[in-house]
Amino acid sequence: MKKKSAFWERVRFKYKLFFLNEHTLEEVFSLRLSLWSAFWILLGFIFILISLTSIVIINTPIRNYLPGYMDSEIRRDMIDNALRSDSLEQALRMQSQYLENTLAILKGESPITKISQPDTVSVNKESLEKSKDLEEFVRNYEEEERYNLNVLPSATPLPANLLFYRPVQGIISDKFDISRKHYGVDITSSPKSSVVATMKGTVIFAGFDANSGHIMLIQHANGFVSVYKHNAVLLKQQGDNVSAGEAIAIVGNTGNLSNGTHLHFELWYNGKPVNPEEYIVF
Repeated sequence: MKKKSAFWERVRFKYKLFFLNEHTLEEVFSLRLSLWSAFWILLGFIFILISLTSIVIINTPIRNYLPGYMDSEIRRDMIDNALRSDSLEQALRMQSQYLENTLAILKGESPITKISQPDTVSVNKESLEKSKDLEEFVRNYEEEERYNLNVLPSATPLPANLLFYRPVQGIISDKFDISRKHYGVDITSSPKSSVVATMKGTVIFAGFDANSGHIMLIQHANGFVSVYKHNAVLLKQQGDNVSAGEAIAIVGNTGNLSNGTHLHFELWYNGKPVNPEEYIVF
């Protein structure tokens, strides 16, 4: 008990810290502290320092460097910034070409070169080649599966314990209807929304079709194939492996059959289209 009492007396004993004027030896400032008081002051200082550091990290771009903070919103912002950067770069090239042509005309050195307008859509040779590739892929796939679209059942039983991710956030504007050969659902969404893979799989086709726009097909396990049409930009290439819920494209309005920003999503099982609404909560 005496040792314990002596310890507390030593901890609570106050020490005086004072500052003297070097020339006059006059006391300028003094402070009386015990070890117990110094401990609580130090603890309060550490708490304030940690709080200020946390506030600075949360409210500044420093938080982007924290492990695990790169969520879907940040990835979406990065994609939007990349698209915006590409658009600005294209506009800058067109403006530079326009100024060069104008200067050449004034000097009479060279004829006017054609400048493509940013609001016009042109189908180049590469797009046509991709369209032929898509037609050949669909033709081969149909021949291998040997199914008849006119006698498909309204619903095909699927294996149990499967989790399908919603491909995009939005509202269904056109439903699945085999009678009019609409083998998927149209999901109206806001521009530049992320399109995600409904399940884990491998990209078996990624290209452009005149009617379907930028299109992607993903092969999943157990005979599933998911189809994503009318995208603005494709983020994956043929042969890439994707995880369930991973961003694969940006929703858009490409292709002759599209009349607004939306995603046409199809789900095929063993070569037969199934109604996505029966297996996915939109």
